[in-house]
Amino acid sequence: MSVPAWLLLAVEGAVAAEAPSLSQRGMRAGLALAEAGYGIAVRLRSAAFAAGVLKSHRLPCRVVCVGNLTTGGTGKTPTVIRLAESLSAAGGRPCILLRGYGRAGCDPAVVSDGRSVGLGWREAGDEAVLLARRLPGVPVVVGADRVAAGRLALARFSPDTLLLDDGFQHRRLARDVDLVLLDGTDPFGGGRLLPRGRLREPVAGLGRAQAVLVTRADQVADRNALRRWIVAAGATCPIGWAIHRPTRLWDLRTGATNAPAELQGCLAFAVSGIANPAGFHRTLEALGASLVGRLAYPDHHPFGAADRQAIGEAARAAGAECVVVTEKDAVRLEADLPVGLPTLALGVSLEVVEGDDLLAAALGIPLRRAIHG
Repeated sequence: MSVPAWLLLAVEGAVAAEAPSLSQRGMRAGLALAEAGYGIAVRLRSAAFAAGVLKSHRLPCRVVCVGNLTTGGTGKTPTVIRLAESLSAAGGRPCILLRGYGRAGCDPAVVSDGRSVGLGWREAGDEAVLLARRLPGVPVVVGADRVAAGRLALARFSPDTLLLDDGFQHRRLARDVDLVLLDGTDPFGGGRLLPRGRLREPVAGLGRAQAVLVTRADQVADRNALRRWIVAAGATCPIGWAIHRPTRLWDLRTGATNAPAELQGCLAFAVSGIANPAGFHRTLEALGASLVGRLAYPDHHPFGAADRQAIGEAARAAGAECVVVTEKDAVRLEADLPVGLPTLALGVSLEVVEGDDLLAAALGIPLRRAIHG
């Protein structure tokens, strides 16, 4: 679920204003009403599933869901990659299902058969293409109806495990395990439901999870305090802690790959179209890059020629030595920027730093150590 950038900016302005104007007070009231209506709808839907009025469809295959409570930015993609790598290393046959946000069309489609990537990001969505490129040997299927997509995957590839990416609220597909991710820097999305905050459902939804993984754990000041908050919110399951470790830095024009440490001391211009650009900026600064400028576009932004030109001009004006983008943004940029500056993509891997044994037992997946490279 994605929220338009203009709405996010308006909401943030109305909520944050210490001396709100009349229009901002009106927006606050409207947001409160919208949040209340959204909350009623979410609770009624949850009750309908619990009572069996709305049906969940079980497929003849194990289903492991990776989801969250908030809109975007928790690290689902690197988590799914880690789980798929672990299953494959253990001799399993995983297949990934996801909606394919931003794609043209909604019918189920095969993005990758495990040997080649057959669709571009416009037809499949950027996350699906990224997963397909990062996971040779693992089929990737997209579709708004995850039940239909799962049936297609079973018919084509006979997997023993379906990894459902971003499906915690997509309850039509029954699952064996729900892994819920929480961003350690803002685990509960400001404590407000959409559209007033970033929560897709009340935090009590954590009670449905079989495991919780806190990402960006290196940015959590007090893990014990956050653990208590998570338990108080309704989680009765194992809690793991993970970080996003930079592992790859490559030039979009030449394909040359270097260690992320090459950013040390570099005058970098950061460009992103993701849900949590602040996390990306902190990562670059932690690597020693000197950020001389930054442009943050809306999540899943479809970069066009005009965007690439604007980015290049801004980077040159800032005196940058390179432009750095995220791995997901590199999928949508499609090519090096025509600016005479290197355009570098930074890739990350998920590393569980605490609770990996508990997570492995809860998920039924022998977690493989993160791959650095």
